[in-house]
Amino acid sequence: MRIQALSPQLINQIAAGEVVERPASVIKELVENSLDAGATRIEVDIEQGGGKLIRVRDNGSGIHPDDLALALSRHATSKISSLEELERVNSMGFRGEALPSISSVSRLSIATRAAGESAGWSITGDGGDQITPPVPDAHPQGTTIEVRDLFYNTPARRKFMRTEKTEFGHIETQLKRLALGRFDVSFSLSHNRKEVFSLPLAGRPMEQERRLSGLLGSSFVEQVIHLEREQADLSLRGWIARPVFSRSQADMQYFYVNGRMVRDKLVAHAVRQAFQDVLFHGRHPAYVLYLDLDPMLVDVNVHPAKHEVRFRDSRMVHGFIYRTLHHMLAETKPGQEIDKSTGEIRLVEGESLPSEPKPEVMAHQRPLGLHVKERQADYQSSFDIQRPVELTEEKEALVEGTEPQIPPLGYALAQLKGIYILAENEAGLILVDMHAAHERITYERFKQGFEHGRISSQPLLVPLSVAVSAREADLAIEHQVLFEELGMEVDRLGSETLVVRAIPVLLHGTDAEKLLRDMLSDIVVHGTSERIRNDINEVLATMACHGSVRANRRLTMEEMNGLLRDMERTDRSDQCNHGRPTWIQLDLSSLDKLFLRGQ
Repeated sequence: MRIQALSPQLINQIAAGEVVERPASVIKELVENSLDAGATRIEVDIEQGGGKLIRVRDNGSGIHPDDLALALSRHATSKISSLEELERVNSMGFRGEALPSISSVSRLSIATRAAGESAGWSITGDGGDQITPPVPDAHPQGTTIEVRDLFYNTPARRKFMRTEKTEFGHIETQLKRLALGRFDVSFSLSHNRKEVFSLPLAGRPMEQERRLSGLLGSSFVEQVIHLEREQADLSLRGWIARPVFSRSQADMQYFYVNGRMVRDKLVAHAVRQAFQDVLFHGRHPAYVLYLDLDPMLVDVNVHPAKHEVRFRDSRMVHGFIYRTLHHMLAETKPGQEIDKSTGEIRLVEGESLPSEPKPEVMAHQRPLGLHVKERQADYQSSFDIQRPVELTEEKEALVEGTEPQIPPLGYALAQLKGIYILAENEAGLILVDMHAAHERITYERFKQGFEHGRISSQPLLVPLSVAVSAREADLAIEHQVLFEELGMEVDRLGSETLVVRAIPVLLHGTDAEKLLRDMLSDIVVHGTSERIRNDINEVLATMACHGSVRANRRLTMEEMNGLLRDMERTDRSDQCNHGRPTWIQLDLSSLDKLFLRGQ
């Protein structure tokens, strides 16, 4: 076949294969256009899962009547006009492909009235090259776009559409993503003339949480931590769920870059690294996060559907996201309160972390006859923390009227079945899983010991030669300091040969070649590697698990209180190394409900 120019209709239909994958793709493109038009109210009506009708109505700036015909022309856009504007683009769309692509595979009509115009206009297209001239239309300010009989003229594409229920499920998910990205816009969705949801404007924090609750569930909002952090040209804000609210799949992960939702491997890796120590293997964190940065630092012109982005300094972005989330998760311990409006972490008002037990509580406690077989010296640190004050000091405190305040986890009352510690604080009853809590405390102490001291390395009896690419060899030498910090000695023997001379002591017996290749792979993709630290942390976690207090081991009151005080001082002590909660609070209102008090 000779080379020939394709018809405009065929060009648009080919482009539609990239942009219009299914009805949900149409929703994405049309709603993003409404957002770019400055709309504050967007209404979406669907019939038969989007196959029969998709209608998107907004109150934005509208389209000028002279531009209506251009709106259905390929590569015609009001978003950019030069390469400089493309590099700084802040709008959701900018290619000018969506409307002509949708029009080429459906029966499309546009009714609009631009701001300042006295009348509205409408235009239609039927999937061919012909577009009707604009005609007057009684339309309020804004735009209404109707897409009927999607893929009616491309039967092969229509065969790939799923059932009505499945396609509408994708539409609902897509609109939720858009609604979570713009709290300053109200959204409504109806299917077959039945309202599915209606989301009002959500400018204040409480209104935003109400939208989160409506879209993601009240259990998500109950477990979230709000964060706001800035560094240089980067800003990260949003909500992350506590590790105890983990998911079996990555279905509740929403990340926005300059207001655009993206699925980025770099971002996913940074978040996964931050949750490394607090989740079960195979579990996924839940979050709604917004990263804002200079448009010059990110390239959004990577994928036709604009799902992916490319950062100019990927290592800086990765490190900023990881450090911010890692810091927030480290503060999830008893006695810490996070202001949902600012993300500020502070001690709970009116509570402190005293080491002395309250005399009135301990004086009325009856002996429980709990004994331990281990030597008292094994728990000396707990005894030192819980050493009671002298009687004269207690009397002086009582005379002066300055009573010690109850700490966040209160004071131990008893041990239940050798597994749980029962304690009382100001709010009510505390239940603590003593093994899970002690495992986290021991693990964090092990990690601190390694962080404050150099990771010990062990020379290999026979150095291991590894064949790599020239680029990987260059990266290994460039990041030689990183290898040394992690206890691994790597040298270069040739242009494509590395030699491993030492590995960390704790990783003795591991596959050194696989470890080196995995680290080099991380450096190629992310600019750094946490693989050795992660492997060492797994060893430390195993040591902490075996070294922690076991079930059915009886503890004295001093030992139980010592464990509670250690939890209040330990980072991430709200959950164990595997993501299980270490303690729960039953306040008086919850206890009253159990016994129908006040009903």
